[in-house]
Amino acid sequence: MKRFTRTAATVLLLFPAYAVFAYVVMPVSWRQYHRFAGFPRCVGVTRTAEGLSADPLNVAFVGSAAEVASAMRDAGWSPADRISIRSGLRDATSVVFHRPYATAPVSTHVLWGRPQDLAFEQIVGGSPRQRHHVRLWRVNQPADPRETLWVGAASYDRSVGLSPYTGEVIHHIETRVDAERDKLVADLDRTGRLARLDCMDGWRDAGRGRNASGDSYVTDGSISVAVLSPASAGDAGLPAPDAILQILKAAILGPADPAAAS
Repeated sequence: MKRFTRTAATVLLLFPAYAVFAYVVMPVSWRQYHRFAGFPRCVGVTRTAEGLSADPLNVAFVGSAAEVASAMRDAGWSPADRISIRSGLRDATSVVFHRPYATAPVSTHVLWGRPQDLAFEQIVGGSPRQRHHVRLWRVNQPADPRETLWVGAASYDRSVGLSPYTGEVIHHIETRVDAERDKLVADLDRTGRLARLDCMDGWRDAGRGRNASGDSYVTDGSISVAVLSPASAGDAGLPAPDAILQILKAAILGPADPAAAS
């Protein structure tokens, strides 16, 4: 009993030190490092808030924010809550005690210097410990919101662990990220909200990469572009595939935020 008490007391004393180190000291250190050293050139890859390479872009949408949210809801995906103390505590509780939390927050990733605009998920096994998820960034601001282009990274969280770079509690992703992209497109197709599916090939090399969680991934280098429709109206009035792919390619390969310039 005394040994247990001493162990528990040690853990309680060390936990604040761990929290400060993993969630304050190391993230700030990485931000300062990238501030002075700059960012390595990584085309088509998101970054963590600390500036570390994260997940590859592999999916895109065409549609207004409301249409994207509606189609994802019909496909069985839930919008992720914003990160806050309350949502963070609820997320931690749901993972530790295996409780459902269908709208658990996802970590912040950055593209063109800004965090994701939208994020959706589909939990597996009753808790956010394992889940399908996608982060989306708005690419342009057209006169017609239905022509808004979004690009994102879809992946599957297979387990929970510690970041090798900061020590934070993070998710580890499944290696085959394109399988998650294909699952997302298939879910949308079943809703009848997918007006057309385009594909952007050849903009980056296929192969392996490694993200900020220390996970290796394999991608074919393609982006599936899901053109949404509020009703099954065929291709009438939809943006031309070549126009969509031209905007998307210029945005991804360009250094500046395309949404700020549109």
